[in-house]
Amino acid sequence: MTLPVESDMRNGQFFTREYIMRIEKVQYTAKIVTMDDEHRGFRSGLRSFVAISAVASALGLGPLAVPSHAQTIPAAEDNAIRPFHINVPETALVDLRQRIAATRWPDKETVNDESQGIRLVEMQTLVHYWGNGYNWRNLEATLNGLPEFVTTIDGVDIQFIHVRSREPNALPLILTHGWPGSPLEFLKVIGPLTDPVAYGGRAQDAFDVVIPAIPGYGFSGKPTDLGWNPDRVARAWDVLMKRLGYTRYVSQGGDHGSVISDALARQAPPGLVGIHLTMPATIPANLVNGINSGAPAPTGLTASERLAYNTLSTFFGRAGAYGAVMTTRPQTIGYALVDSPSGLAAWTYEKFAEWTDSDGHPERVLGRDAILDDITLYWLTNTGASSSRFYWENNNNNFSAAAQKTNQIKVPVAITVFPHEIYRAPESWSRQAYPSLYYFHEVAKGGHFAAWEQPEIFSEEMRAAFATLR
Repeated sequence: MTLPVESDMRNGQFFTREYIMRIEKVQYTAKIVTMDDEHRGFRSGLRSFVAISAVASALGLGPLAVPSHAQTIPAAEDNAIRPFHINVPETALVDLRQRIAATRWPDKETVNDESQGIRLVEMQTLVHYWGNGYNWRNLEATLNGLPEFVTTIDGVDIQFIHVRSREPNALPLILTHGWPGSPLEFLKVIGPLTDPVAYGGRAQDAFDVVIPAIPGYGFSGKPTDLGWNPDRVARAWDVLMKRLGYTRYVSQGGDHGSVISDALARQAPPGLVGIHLTMPATIPANLVNGINSGAPAPTGLTASERLAYNTLSTFFGRAGAYGAVMTTRPQTIGYALVDSPSGLAAWTYEKFAEWTDSDGHPERVLGRDAILDDITLYWLTNTGASSSRFYWENNNNNFSAAAQKTNQIKVPVAITVFPHEIYRAPESWSRQAYPSLYYFHEVAKGGHFAAWEQPEIFSEEMRAAFATLR
């Protein structure tokens, strides 16, 4: 696929083969090259993907661009796909370290557990390392070693990673993150999915992988108009896959990604052949009010249904305040998230601690640097408010089958239940909620950030779930 070369006059500036873009005092150039050239360079280094950052040298990419921290000026050809390269200004990193050093800490909690939130000593330890030992440039090098692109869809820049498999019949797969995650959740599964033979799999299990950042997250643009809800993002994802040349593809997601995949499946655009969910919407309509109000579980539930009911009741009653804030006042919480590194870290780290299968110590499964990679991505892209706004746009019960209209989904649905997900979806509820459910499997370990926590299990689930749809 050769990308068009256009010229255009915009705001008194002349754009040619290099589109000059300026946003928030950061300027970069994005040179138009062919995607085939990018992927040919990446495939030559794919077998060394265990150390993802090593791929950078295999690509042989020069410095194509410096990242914007918000939406870029669209290219002259609105459907152009432009390569994307990250080089955060050192001044931004210095500013971050200075803010960390100037943190004003609250007084210590008055309990000996996490019932009031993340404990002071935990946050001080994490933030001290963030300011004195952590190195953003390691992640930057890793990301620049991957084929990254940006394209404008419905007026917003969508930044994404796109890795084509060397296998000729690879199944295209779009992977969607959630909050407080990001596309970084999927870095460890790119190799196993695109090159399964190198990881003990079969060539016929290969995927082409597309990992976009939801608008308002990461290096994607920030919407300036209303309506960027799951349905609109889902439509954008279909445009993206078609723009990449795919006529058949599957979708996978957890958290926001599950909601977006549900929306995509309801829309059922031509070419979508199936979806896979790790946080499905299965609560029966007659149980929603009781769960939300904290009422005791009704009689007649099976053991797995009672566990799900009680887990969700506790979640909404004791652990869902973050969602209520972002759903109702995203701008208000945004002021704290974009101005205070320690505030951002506490707001997000708490969810890593609660939602990973780690006994409250997410460093054990994600790694301290990886956690800080994700938090730093939110900081450097200034997306504390814009990412929260997606909750405001959604404003729905993501676990309710009726709210998510799952009975309208006709395309094949696959579900994998990870034991430390926010709740364990019972098979009975899942089959009731999704009439087209064809694959259901419960695995032994892992939590809300399935691909990030357990990349091997996640990759195996993708192969098994989508085997019959190839």
